[in-house]
Amino acid sequence: MRIEYHRTLIADRVRNQAFHDALARVIKPGATTVADIGAGTGLIGLVAAKLGAREVRMYEAAEVAGVAAAAIKTNRARACHLMPCHSTEMEDPPRVDVVVSETLGNYAFEENIIDTLADARLRHLKDGGVMIPARIKQYVVPVISERIHRELVAWDDVGFGLDLSDARKMSLNNVYVRSFEARELLDGGAAAKVWDTVTLGSDTKSARKGEVSWKLDAPQTVYGFAYWWAADLIEGVTLSTAPDAPRTHWEQLYFPLEAPMSLEAGESVLVTLRSKSSEEAGTHLAWTAVHFDRDGGSKARQAMNLDKGWIP
Repeated sequence: MRIEYHRTLIADRVRNQAFHDALARVIKPGATTVADIGAGTGLIGLVAAKLGAREVRMYEAAEVAGVAAAAIKTNRARACHLMPCHSTEMEDPPRVDVVVSETLGNYAFEENIIDTLADARLRHLKDGGVMIPARIKQYVVPVISERIHRELVAWDDVGFGLDLSDARKMSLNNVYVRSFEARELLDGGAAAKVWDTVTLGSDTKSARKGEVSWKLDAPQTVYGFAYWWAADLIEGVTLSTAPDAPRTHWEQLYFPLEAPMSLEAGESVLVTLRSKSSEEAGTHLAWTAVHFDRDGGSKARQAMNLDKGWIP
């Protein structure tokens, strides 16, 4: 285990403060019980204890559980109890008032938070208990800057009379962690739309699908799509990875197109996004874009799939 990844989490003050504020609103000192699922180094569970939680059960299956155990001891957090296993593996877990889990990735569900919190609601949470996060919305918007596209088609300029178009295609069937400026997005990012909403604990489908479209007021070239999420931890406390949100250790994602789409005023572009995540198979992502003319007729269609980006 390398500690560096966890240092980036601890250094994310926006993330830490949001979870602190959410817990502060629901913990009644001396009374509330908490389950911290995916506890990592123990920060969130320790914060819950500092806020007065009567008991905190911290579930962590990875080697970092040893760091959490040391932190509990160093901080004399007698309310904290480390469970060195995944919460889904715990038999007959004691029910708690609050379940909290920061198992989010740049793609919101890559750490299987949907399945984990569906199980937590069923077996760990008391009736009427609080789930943190409560809800996640996924956003998408067309990218109108060629900056990243130009980077990804470097295969075209290798020279020496060589054709590396097969590798180029693989590059463009990948998803990239990037940060965007407003000017790189349609309408400065204001055109972003929600393509999927998940109520954690209640929604049990880890396979997600959604589509949205945009009709353009002026000619524009679309090179791909930017993605981010917003998590409502509780009512009034939201954590977002949007370009205009306070900076976190997470970034946005870029979903490329193999060929840029040049749209005229009055034409539209539709994108369909699909994902499936599981502990066994990881995360699979696919996206399809369709260019429609002014009358709604299809002019071009591109189907992209992360599986095509892997070297066989």
